Amino acid sequence: MGSTSSSISRWWRKRQRHRAHLSKVSVGLPFGMGTAEWECKGEECRAAWSLYVELVTRVAIEPLGDEKGLLREALSSLYSLFASTRQILREAGPDVGASSKSVGGIAIGVLNRGLRPFLAEWHPRLVNWESQRAAETCPKEHEDHWPDAPKLRQALHELQSELQKYARALEVIVGLEPQV
Repeated sequence: MGSTSSSISRWWRKRQRHRAHLSKVSVGLPFGMGTAEWECKGEECRAAWSLYVELVTRVAIEPLGDEKGLLREALSSLYSLFASTRQILREAGPDVGASSKSVGGIAIGVLNRGLRPFLAEWHPRLVNWESQRAAETCPKEHEDHWPDAPKLRQALHELQSELQKYARALEVIVGLEPQV
């Protein structure tokens, strides 16, 4: 994460020089977490940017069209958000906060209220189906025959809708024009 940290530092210095200072922002949050309002400064803003980059570069908010991609890859990508979020929050330290109205608390809430229940339901079900795959059957073909595949795709779509709210909140926090 060394080069990522230096990229974030360059972005932050440029942002400080070229952007009007936001006094306070108000954002709607996903997973029934309400809204939050604060002035994003220092480490909290840098952490929000890092979380945003991790989120928007994954299947987390990009639609997985019907019959496209592997559900296993989608779940793995979502699961990896746990490790990257933990790393970002650890590196940022306590300045990002843990309250429900701080960048750190929001990130933890997204993991615990959104991703964890989703993955706890769908990961074991998919693992069970995958364990039944014959050696000569390709993973995509086997997955396409899973009776629960359409249900998982629908649940993934609903999760992505909530994660898009999170991405929009992070955009507002760091002062970006909305992208998603």
